[in-house]
Amino acid sequence: MSVFPQRQSRFDRWRYLVLFILIGTIFSFYILRLFDIQILRGSNFVNQANENRTRIISDPAIRGTIYDRNGVVLAQNVPSYNVVVIPGYLPADEGNTQQIFRELSELIDIPVSSGDTDEEAARNFTPCYNELGISEIVYIATTNWPFQATPLKCNVDQDVAMVVMENREEWPGIDVEITAVRQYPTGELTSEIIGFLGPIPAALEEYYVNLGFVANRDKVGYAGVEQTLNDTLAGINGTRTVEVNVAGEIIRNLAEPIEPTPGSDVYLTIDTRLQAIAREALISEMEYWNTTAGRTITNNGVVIAMSPKTGEVLALVSYPNFENNRMERIIPGYYYEQLSNDPQRPLFNHAISAEHPPGSVFKMASALGVLNEGVVTPEYEVEDPGTITVIQRFYENDPGKPQQFVCWDRNGHGMVNFKWGVAYSCNIYWHKVAGGFEDEIPDGGLGIWRMSEYAKAIGYGTVTGIELPGESDGLIPDPTWKRINLGENWATGDTYTAAIGQGYVLATPLQVLNSISTIANGGKLMDVTLIDRVLSKDGTILQQLEPSYRWDITQDPVINVYNGNNPSGETKTVEPWVIELANQAMRLVVTDGTASEYTIPRHAELFRNDSSQSAGKTGTAEYCDNVAQAQGKCEFGAWPSHAWYVGYAPWDDAEIAVVAFFYNGSEGATLSAPVVRRVIDAYFELKSIDAAQSP
Repeated sequence: MSVFPQRQSRFDRWRYLVLFILIGTIFSFYILRLFDIQILRGSNFVNQANENRTRIISDPAIRGTIYDRNGVVLAQNVPSYNVVVIPGYLPADEGNTQQIFRELSELIDIPVSSGDTDEEAARNFTPCYNELGISEIVYIATTNWPFQATPLKCNVDQDVAMVVMENREEWPGIDVEITAVRQYPTGELTSEIIGFLGPIPAALEEYYVNLGFVANRDKVGYAGVEQTLNDTLAGINGTRTVEVNVAGEIIRNLAEPIEPTPGSDVYLTIDTRLQAIAREALISEMEYWNTTAGRTITNNGVVIAMSPKTGEVLALVSYPNFENNRMERIIPGYYYEQLSNDPQRPLFNHAISAEHPPGSVFKMASALGVLNEGVVTPEYEVEDPGTITVIQRFYENDPGKPQQFVCWDRNGHGMVNFKWGVAYSCNIYWHKVAGGFEDEIPDGGLGIWRMSEYAKAIGYGTVTGIELPGESDGLIPDPTWKRINLGENWATGDTYTAAIGQGYVLATPLQVLNSISTIANGGKLMDVTLIDRVLSKDGTILQQLEPSYRWDITQDPVINVYNGNNPSGETKTVEPWVIELANQAMRLVVTDGTASEYTIPRHAELFRNDSSQSAGKTGTAEYCDNVAQAQGKCEFGAWPSHAWYVGYAPWDDAEIAVVAFFYNGSEGATLSAPVVRRVIDAYFELKSIDAAQSP
C-alpha cells in the first residue's frame, strides 16, 4: 500500500499531449513542405536540375568569301591561332603545373605571374586583351569556368602554335584554339565597297541573338556589303546540347548536334583592276593640282564606273576612305576615333551618300524636257549675250525686283541652238528655255513642275537601290517642297537656277551617273547593282545577276502631264528622237565643246585620241555648305564650285559610263573630265587584254 498521492499519471498525460501535438505539427510542416516541393513545384525543380546539367553550345559558322567579278579575293577567312588553357586538365601536382607555366612563358612571351590577382582584375578580365600573367589568368578561369578554354595569348604565329600542339602530352591543359579571322587583301582599294566587321552592337544585341548569333563572340558587318549582305555571308551557327558536371566539364551529347551552315560566297560586279586605275587617276589628278597651286584645292572626290546596259557597277571610289585591313581582328579605338573626327569623313561613302548640287550635268534633265514638251525645237536659236536680267517674282501679282543671271562665259555664246546649248553648257540658253524669257521663250518655258518630272524619270530624287548602306535620295525641289520646308513661295529665279542643277537641287554622284546612263542606254533606267552572283559552299548558284530596269522612258508613260502648274492626271513617254538628239549633243561636248582638246590644254593629247568615241557632259556646280561658310568662301558672285564630269563610250552604243566628282574642284573640264577619260580608255584596254587571253 502506497503512502504517496496518485497525481503523477495525470501530469504525464498532459505532457504527452503537448509532445504529440508538437510532433504532429512538425511532421505536418515537413509533409506539406515535401508536397509543395515534390508535387506542386516538382516540375520546376526538375527543369532547374536539367538546366544545371545541360548546356547549349553554339558552334560558329564560317563566313562566306567575297570576290570581284574575276575571282580576285576581296574578303576572306584566315586561321588565327590562340594558345588556351583548360585549368581542369592541368596536373594535380603544383610543381608540374608551375614548370609548364615557365616553359610556356618563354614560348609565348607572357610572364608566369604579374602579381595582380585582386577582384577588380578578375572583374575586368578580357580574354586576349589584358596584361595579366599566366598564373592570374589560370586563377580567374579556375574560379569561374575550369573546364572551358581560356585564351592566354591570341593570334600567335603558326610556328608557335605548332610547338604548343607538339607538346600537348607534356603540357596537359594547354592547347591551341583555331578561330577564323576576316582578312581584306585589297585593303583601302575596296574598303568603301567591302566594309568591315565588328562586335554585335549593344543596341542590336537582342535582334541578333534571336537570329542565333552569340554576343561578344560573333561579328557582324559594320559597313559596305559586309553589312548589307550580312545574312547571306554569315551563315547559320550550329548547336550542341551537352551534359555537364558541377564543374562545367562536358560529359556527353544529349541530342544529335546540328552542324553549322556556312555562309554563301558573293561575287561582286567590281573589276579590281579598273578600281585601282580609277583610284590612281583620281588621286594623281588631285595631287597635281594641289601641288601646282601650292595649297590644298581639293582632297575629296569620287569615281564610279558602270555598265549602262546592265546596271553593273564596275568601280566605285570614295576618297578619302579607310583601311579595313586594320580592323581584321579588332577595331582599334584610336583608329576609329581618328576616322570619326576627320573632317573629310573617310567612313562616309561620298559616292552614294553625299548630296551636292550637280551643276551642269543636270542640264540633260532639262534638255529632255524642253524638246519632249515642245518648248523649243532642236534648231531654234536662243541669244546668249552673257548676261540677262529677270524680274524676280514670288507670287502672281508681285511687282518683283530685277535679278541678274550670267553665263559662265561673260562674253556670251551668241545665238545658240539645242546641241550647242549642251556642247557649250550655255547657262543663258537653259535659263531661258526652262524659265521663259519675254517673247523669246513665252509661257514660262519648261517650268519647275515639268522639269521635276523629267529629272525624276531619269533617276533623280530617289535611291538607286545599290547594295550598300546609307544611300541618299537627293532632292528635286518644287513649290510645294519649298513652302513646307522653308515657308517661302517659289520664285522666278528658283526655276532658273534649278534648270542648271543649282539652287535647291541636290544629287549623289551615283544618281548623276545613273541619269546620264539612262540617256546613253536609250531611255532605260537600270536597277544599279554590285552583285554578280551568290554561290553556296558546294558551288551551287543561289543568285545570278539578271539585269533589270525600273522603266523605259520611251515606252513606259512615267511623265505626268501638266497644264500650267496643275497635273492633268495623264502621263506620257519621251520620244526616242529626243534621246537620240541628247546623245548627239553630248558627243558634241567631246568633239567641239567643253570637254574637247581645245578646252583642256593639259590633257589635249588624251582628248585628241578619241578612239573610244565617247560622249559626256561637264559640270561646274557652285556651292555654299557649312564647310565653305566656316572658311569664309561664300561670297556672292564668287562662290566656290565642285567639279563634275560624266562620260560614256561608245556614244551611240554605250558599254561603260563613268562619273568623276571633285569637292571644291573648280571646273569639271579641268579636273574631272581627264579622270573619266583615263578610266574609259583603261576599260577598253582591259577588254582587249581579256579577249586576247581568252581561249
